[in-house]
Amino acid sequence: MGKTITAREAAAILGVSPATLYSYVSRGLLASSGDSGARAKRYAHDDVLRLAARRGDGKRSGHAVAAAMSWGVPVLETRIAQIEDGRLTYRGTDACALARHATLEQAAALLWQPWLDDVQGAGTAPPHQVAATVPALAHDALLAASAGLAPLPRAMALLPVLAAPDDDPMALLRRVAALLLGAAPGDIPLHRQAANAWQLDAGAADVLRAAMVLLADHELNNSAFTVRCAASSGAAMPLVLCAGLAALSGTEHGGHYVAAKARLRQEAASPGMAAIGAMTPGFGHPLYPDGDIRATYLMKALQEYDAAAWAPYAALARRAAATPGAQPNSDFALAAMELVLELPDGAALALLAMARTAGWIAHALEQRADGRMIRPRARYVGEFNPG
Repeated sequence: MGKTITAREAAAILGVSPATLYSYVSRGLLASSGDSGARAKRYAHDDVLRLAARRGDGKRSGHAVAAAMSWGVPVLETRIAQIEDGRLTYRGTDACALARHATLEQAAALLWQPWLDDVQGAGTAPPHQVAATVPALAHDALLAASAGLAPLPRAMALLPVLAAPDDDPMALLRRVAALLLGAAPGDIPLHRQAANAWQLDAGAADVLRAAMVLLADHELNNSAFTVRCAASSGAAMPLVLCAGLAALSGTEHGGHYVAAKARLRQEAASPGMAAIGAMTPGFGHPLYPDGDIRATYLMKALQEYDAAAWAPYAALARRAAATPGAQPNSDFALAAMELVLELPDGAALALLAMARTAGWIAHALEQRADGRMIRPRARYVGEFNPG
């Protein structure tokens, strides 16, 4: 049983009087347990915190709801990830601590755990078999025909053809990764598959591993919300993941890393000349006012892996860190990783898509378990011409 608190403690958290607290119980907004005496009642701590959050949202409602799709009032409840006080956690586990040792498959199993207690052998699952309707030769031909496509368009084009709607989540994750890499699904951890595809050594592979874990989920961002909308409609999981890939491909989502890479290249060519702007691609993040912990972790990992290759970008990172609202963010770190490790152009975006697929699957599973269709209302602000 979860932690419970007294009526006095619950009222203090909610900022209400005991009488108001008891009215919440009578209205079904909060449940109590314990003896019949009012003073002996106990309340689930998590339920009280959840109600406090909802009340806070209500105080910011009205026109503030217009910001809900950007950085305003939360619009959905989740148990997958939390960004709070400069920390990112996956089901209560610190993502940076997880990045020290876990594979993406292990992080995925953690994210999926409430719905998939039977997921076993994360990181050692056998390779996904081609869907029964697509012979292996046809699979190879499709892959060869898509060789000229960028990683995200290739995955979006072939995933609905090669993945079956009833494939298990780990098989789908491996399928997406294989399509992003332009290879056949393998049975080794995904960071090693990526390292093999890009001809990297073990040290660089470990940087990829940490990056995948840190980027597996980031709460209700644009692509995760897109995935949840598609999942709420009952769409097949391969198509749900295509929705996430489509959102990520946009210039205002995955495209931010491209802009950050251009800034880093400018810095390498003309040290000290690259401009820094608060809350611009590569710099600053509203959810990390003191600096993006994912970027901090990955920049340190890059420096430890190859200090000489990191050196051309180190001064820009320091200048950004000293500029309010412009600390390096995950797009900066992704771009730096692609340059320091000498990855193929676009590889960092493919890596982000691989990692984020684990989170998208978690969001789709959670939304399906919720069972409700996402259908927000619009506020009409156009002309009105009575007939």
